[in-house]
Amino acid sequence: MNDNIYKKNLLIPFLKILLDALSIEVAFLFSFYLRFYSPLKAILPVTKGYPPFHHYLLASFVLLLIYLTLFSIFHSYRSRYFSTFTQDIPVVLKTCFLGILFAMSLAFLYRGFSYSRLTFLLVFLNTNIFVLVGRYVFHRLRRRLMRKGYGTNRVILVGSAELLPRFLDYLKRDTSQNFVLEGYCSEQKIPELALPYLGTPEQIPEVIAKQRPEGLILSFEADQHQRILAVLKATEGKNIELFYVPDLLDIFTAHTTTIEIGGIPVLRLKALAFSGWQGFLKRTFDVVVSLFSLILLAPLFILIALIIKLTSPGPVFYKQKRVGLDGKEFTMLKFRSMVVDAEKGTGPVWAKANDPRVTPIGRILRRTSLDELPQLINVLKGDMSLVGPRPERKYFVEQFQRYIPKYAERHRVRAGMTGWAQVNGLRGQSPIEERTRFDVYYIENWSLWFDIKIILMTFLAIIRGENAY
Repeated sequence: MNDNIYKKNLLIPFLKILLDALSIEVAFLFSFYLRFYSPLKAILPVTKGYPPFHHYLLASFVLLLIYLTLFSIFHSYRSRYFSTFTQDIPVVLKTCFLGILFAMSLAFLYRGFSYSRLTFLLVFLNTNIFVLVGRYVFHRLRRRLMRKGYGTNRVILVGSAELLPRFLDYLKRDTSQNFVLEGYCSEQKIPELALPYLGTPEQIPEVIAKQRPEGLILSFEADQHQRILAVLKATEGKNIELFYVPDLLDIFTAHTTTIEIGGIPVLRLKALAFSGWQGFLKRTFDVVVSLFSLILLAPLFILIALIIKLTSPGPVFYKQKRVGLDGKEFTMLKFRSMVVDAEKGTGPVWAKANDPRVTPIGRILRRTSLDELPQLINVLKGDMSLVGPRPERKYFVEQFQRYIPKYAERHRVRAGMTGWAQVNGLRGQSPIEERTRFDVYYIENWSLWFDIKIILMTFLAIIRGENAY
């Protein structure tokens, strides 16, 4: 790696660290001002006098060190690849929570000065806000720097003719990725791939020598793994990064664990989904959030119900049987957005763009996903979860299970109001095969932070309104 590339790779992480540091310091100082010098003191009087500023300034430096250390532990400052803003959100929330706990513990142990507990509460709230704003600014600046060549990675796609066009679509949708595509290698030319054709996978050594890429992205069918080994062999001794797009088999075997039975090692290829504490934590999160949301959104529920009643004959709610956990049916609720008996003449069909069955108010509800809000009741009852695979009707499930590998795996968990597939643009008429891949990935990689991230990404998707009809 030459000095120029090194500097380009160093600039962006330095910018991220700088913005985080500024955000944390400003948040701390602003919290100090709010507690001791803002109109807030009229509501919560300062009873022990005004403390020396230098004590809090010193505490802000300690807090800054704690936060930056935690961000580093959570891989926020990797020098070459960065998460998106939505991926940053759960990391920031987790870091601010852990950071303030560490800071308060140190303040308790330090006997030289007594810090205000209300100030620490304000610091916790403000660091969340200021750091998130700083991260948003960072991602905006990063995109501008990437357009100038900073932090980018020149790569070549290598794989099968069936998979490369699909993967290129994913790359185009991801505006935050830092790959610059210089061409592709496949067993044949792919007309729909608007990239230079550089040769077959067997010609990789010659392609590398001529193009001198910084990395290769591999995407092969499950029965073509021997070609991956050939590419690995071709890159031995060369400072080239390799990226691999896994298939379903790779996803299912990525979390194998070993147990011993009578001294013999046994591989566990699949575990129970959300068992034990995982299940308890996820269900508790669902109940708390859905109950709070139903109370908070009660006026909106009433308003939507009145508008539906006044603008279209029929019931307010639309009830439909869907398949959920363990393949059992449940009654899913939605605000009615179509005319009554919309499928009377067609049978079970999916909605499509400009669907004539949708009522005028229904178009707004579907565009904003407000028609899905009654499913909070399903979540509270235990029929659904806030996050999980979107449920389908039995009519479609029976068809999909016959020809889509691993489709039935979606029913190992509760169906969700939103899911990993939906926030990645796979809604409406998108291929069910692709949705299944994303749902399986979610099940095998679940964490509470993953759920929070998906919920936050859902709000962004609703604002964009992509594929919502």
